[in-house]
Amino acid sequence: MTSENHGTVKGEPALVMSPSGPSSSQGQPLLPSTSKPIQELPDELIQAGWSKCWSKRENRPYYFNRFTNQSLWEMPVLGQHDVISDPLGLNAAPASGEGAGDPSLGNGQRKRRLSEETPQGTPNSFKRPKVEVTPVTPTTPTIPISPSTPGVKPWSSTTDDKQAQAPVPAPAPYRPTAVYWDLDVPTNAVIRERAPADHLPPHPEIELQRAQLTAKLRQHYHELCYQREGIEPPRESFNRWLLERKVVDKGSDPLLPSECDPVISPSMFREVMNDIPIRLSRIKYKEEARKLLFKYAEAAKKMIDSRNATPDSRKVVKWNVEDTINWLRKDHSASKEDYMDRLEHLRKQCGPHVAAVAKDSVEGICTKIYHISTEYVRRIRQAHQALLKDCNITDGAETPEVQDRLVYCYPVRLAIPSPPQPRVELHFENDIACLRFKGEMVKVNRNYFNKLELLYRYSCIDDSRFEKFLSRVWCLIKRYQVMFGSGVNEGTGLQGALPVPVFEALHKQFGVTFECFASPLNCYFKQFCSAFPDIDGFFGSRGPFLSFSPASGSFEANPPFCEELMDAMVTHFEELLERSNEPLSFIIFVPEWRDPPTPALTRMEASPFRRHQMTVPAFEHEYRSGSQHICKREEMYYKAVHGTAVIFLQNAAGFAKWEPSPERLQELQAAYRVSGRSLSSPGPSSTPTGNTAGDKDKTGQEGASTDAPANPDNASPKEKTAPDATAI
Repeated sequence: MTSENHGTVKGEPALVMSPSGPSSSQGQPLLPSTSKPIQELPDELIQAGWSKCWSKRENRPYYFNRFTNQSLWEMPVLGQHDVISDPLGLNAAPASGEGAGDPSLGNGQRKRRLSEETPQGTPNSFKRPKVEVTPVTPTTPTIPISPSTPGVKPWSSTTDDKQAQAPVPAPAPYRPTAVYWDLDVPTNAVIRERAPADHLPPHPEIELQRAQLTAKLRQHYHELCYQREGIEPPRESFNRWLLERKVVDKGSDPLLPSECDPVISPSMFREVMNDIPIRLSRIKYKEEARKLLFKYAEAAKKMIDSRNATPDSRKVVKWNVEDTINWLRKDHSASKEDYMDRLEHLRKQCGPHVAAVAKDSVEGICTKIYHISTEYVRRIRQAHQALLKDCNITDGAETPEVQDRLVYCYPVRLAIPSPPQPRVELHFENDIACLRFKGEMVKVNRNYFNKLELLYRYSCIDDSRFEKFLSRVWCLIKRYQVMFGSGVNEGTGLQGALPVPVFEALHKQFGVTFECFASPLNCYFKQFCSAFPDIDGFFGSRGPFLSFSPASGSFEANPPFCEELMDAMVTHFEELLERSNEPLSFIIFVPEWRDPPTPALTRMEASPFRRHQMTVPAFEHEYRSGSQHICKREEMYYKAVHGTAVIFLQNAAGFAKWEPSPERLQELQAAYRVSGRSLSSPGPSSTPTGNTAGDKDKTGQEGASTDAPANPDNASPKEKTAPDATAI
């Protein structure tokens, strides 16, 4: 390195020097040896993006900033070197050490002198400092179980190793935009120590196979609905089927169900039945109402004629259809409300008879989809086990014994070691990180890519050198992409999140540090529950919430609006609150559906643990989009089209510690009034449809006003507007 560089390192491949975190027998760093251990960086430098790396070419350490792509030989000094106004560091403060106080030396000379004095030895061992899982009681002061770990990304491009070692021009600095999380908040959630999970470790080959088979299963569902009932599948009903099935599934696959009782899904059956004989959408004009009434009458008559209906059913349906058609031919002065009233009457008269003749067929659809899913799960597991066997890894590893003690919650650990990971290519297109494996590309906003890196540093214990990071990020994004579908805006309503000001108020006023339903992509805290412990655990997930049993802590719960999942959630809440005498609090956000109310809402309102309840009116609050990790910034927030009920469930100790007092509630309400953007139209997949005026929606909810604009997408009425990502 010549003196003209003024202490700046260019073109060096980065190697992580000494990340810290819980020790593990897996994945210890295989780095050059040195006679001197590498020191940790101060927390202030780590938060500013600095990490300590090793220069292969110069055979000595240097410092790299992942936010600005700046490299220095000496430890940087915060607040005294602005790379924009002072790119050469001429005005930087003197470095500590010999010559630092010599005013006759310029900054560049001081840097060169220190560079010349840097020892040229090679590192000896850079092991992760061992961090013990500290036994605690619920009253022990909060200590995060995974400390922040300095380091740097070991990848610089998608070139091979020889090319990577050659000097390359530094890329343009990336400056992060708005941040929608706070990963510095330590947890106050206390659990009993648990053994590592026996899930099979993720691998891109298996994830690709799972994605292909799930796409086939979606296609089978589409074909069965069209062939047997002549309808398109209800919008996102397949996604909600996956959510509902995982509540009762005891199978081995993290995504597809294979061991469910009952076999017929109540969610899928209900949604398909409500689209028979035709799908009803909200209407705006009189002519639309007239056409909808005529189409329903014709479809009902056609179905009753083509199925094995009883004579009485045929008689009732035919008489009502003929009466409706005669009325349509005679009365040309009817208003929109008249048409909607007539449609409501026709549905009440014909609906039960139409449902009776369609029942067996729809049950056949549900059963067929479930059995195909079971076969796909068998294939996936067989391929996964064969892959592990080829790597000399057995899936019957002995589970280590755990002590019966209370500890602060920690991410899911896998008992089975991870196999070697294949190459995943990474490149950036403006602010988008693109990861490719075997031609399959997934994308994520660069800011969220950096977030995943931070979560990985906090949580992963078997990959200190980030050799498996890219393949695990690819698996993570692919899994959520497959679960929520590839259609335009599909699934975004099923993995939305609360606005940042609300999270800040929950943490400040009620001590919330944990999300019960989230994902690595949309979480606000670094401790959360999510749907997929096998892959999400590397990024901080504590596993599915219905399998998570905290003894103490303050929690936020914003579940996907699936009735079966919400009902199971309430059962789990009450069991936890009944069992614990330590401070335990759950603040739940669910839709304000009143006609009829959902079973979960009714049960929470009658719960002995309910301490307070408030409602945030429709269209007066917003949520973060479920596609926040890839959408444009102006699309990040959208309005809620229904009210949101906020319910506080707390045991006595939790109420004493985090009482929902008027002052605290006022702060929470004020946080909802802070808009993340200028409000525009409702967000994607958030407008309920499938109703006419006064009708019940597809799941029994009263429809919106007929004056509301029609929704061409025909979203399901009880589709979630903005919950956190699924954690079942």
